[in-house]
Amino acid sequence: MSDARSPQADAEQAWRAANEQLRRVVEAKDAEIAALKTLLAEERAARAAEREAEGEAHRRLELRLAELERRLGMNSANSSTPPSKESIAAKAKRKAERQRSQRERSKDRKPGGQPGHRGSGLEPARGGEIDDTKTAEPPAECSGCGADLGEHGVAAGRSWGQVWDIPPITLEKVHWLLPRIRCSCCAKVTTAAPPSGRAGTVVYGPNVNAAAIMLSFFGNVPVERTALVMEALLGTAVSPGFVARAHERLDGRLTYAGFDEVMTAALRAEDVLCGDESPVNVLRKDLDETTGEPKPGQPHAVVIRTPDERLVWLTAIGARTKEELKNLGVLDGWDGIFVRDDYKGWHQFDANLGGVQQCVQHLLRHLQGVADLHPTWQQWAGDVQQVLKEAHTAVTEALADGKDHLDPVLLAELRARYDEAVHWGEITNRHRDWHEGNHPGYVLARRLKDKADQVWTFTRNLAVPWTNNASEQALKGPKRHQAVSGYWHTMATLGRYCRVHSYLVTAKGHGIRAIDAIHAALAGRPWLPTPIAA
Repeated sequence: MSDARSPQADAEQAWRAANEQLRRVVEAKDAEIAALKTLLAEERAARAAEREAEGEAHRRLELRLAELERRLGMNSANSSTPPSKESIAAKAKRKAERQRSQRERSKDRKPGGQPGHRGSGLEPARGGEIDDTKTAEPPAECSGCGADLGEHGVAAGRSWGQVWDIPPITLEKVHWLLPRIRCSCCAKVTTAAPPSGRAGTVVYGPNVNAAAIMLSFFGNVPVERTALVMEALLGTAVSPGFVARAHERLDGRLTYAGFDEVMTAALRAEDVLCGDESPVNVLRKDLDETTGEPKPGQPHAVVIRTPDERLVWLTAIGARTKEELKNLGVLDGWDGIFVRDDYKGWHQFDANLGGVQQCVQHLLRHLQGVADLHPTWQQWAGDVQQVLKEAHTAVTEALADGKDHLDPVLLAELRARYDEAVHWGEITNRHRDWHEGNHPGYVLARRLKDKADQVWTFTRNLAVPWTNNASEQALKGPKRHQAVSGYWHTMATLGRYCRVHSYLVTAKGHGIRAIDAIHAALAGRPWLPTPIAA
């Protein structure tokens, strides 16, 4: 048998080998193509993820931009930002808007009061109101031709005129001779005391002390500047130390008389009170007794007052905390109606109060801030503003008509409109994107829904004011003082300012002149409020 392979077998084997080699090449190419497809899919997925991330980042940047634009546009009309904290640009924009909204002045209209406008000049004093009567020198020459009236003039009766002025202010230095009397019983010699002084001393009297106090507190003049102004007025130099001691003397008299305790008792006897707080600058804060370090927190001036100026109590706290507010001693256990903003530190008193009135002016500003975000999406905020303003108008008209309550049908209609608008604000903003947290419209709508009863207290009790403007007005005093002086040196000087300011403002609210109230206090007989229940 021959070992030689036939040509056919060799060709078949060669074909098989070539076919196997081709199959391996094809498999390798398929594997390479599959790998390329996998890489392409992964690259496409990565690109898609990058595009999605870029889109999300772009969306968040747009939301962040909207938030920054909202904050930039915040002012005293659409937020709780006080006018003193507005930026220069915000103030300029608000001023321009006011000017655009004003009626264009006619070219023919002259400046000043227009014909028919009733002036507010001085009314002539009559009878016993006149302090003195003097006769002026006769005119020397004619107002027409200029002739000498001494030679050519003939008496033609009299006219009149009044000049109201203050006599020149001069410092009167009185030397008091003080009798000394020896007692026949014990031989003790007693020396008389000069008014507002002691034997063997030279002191400024109550009027000079009152001038220093009034310039500083009502004029918001710093101590050093007060001394300069008084020197210009009196013609004699007083030191900044004297001005500071004048404040200390008055504060000492008030503290000794228990002014703060009497004020808190009088406030607790009221049915309605308003409260607010404002941060202030204190150069040297009180030290912690344990660590010796300055106590943490921002000092604040707090006001609790009646809606009118009958009782206005300012006091100082070291920090804006629940404990500091509780230690005021006014609201703890008090069961009246409290008008306030929604600062959570006040919430601790709500359970025992007879009611709470949320400051509607604060709410109107917050609503305006949301309405400014979009003219149509946030139209609900404008609707709520309108309803609250209509409710206030209805209360004002009811009071003018001598009523003590609103028409129940009208009140129900107003409240239904409010609830509907607030509900719309909640559902339309529930899932609306914001750069972080919930959309401001949703947050505000939830607050208006949850605190609705506190928002509408003024419509159920017409004696309750609808805003806390009274408290904000009371805090203008320390804010202006700080704007001029920059800070208080210590918590003690801040407390002194608050006590004296409360005394003078409350005395004024009872028809007592500030200078009379100061004189009474320096004499050891300060005016003190009497609780209405007494």
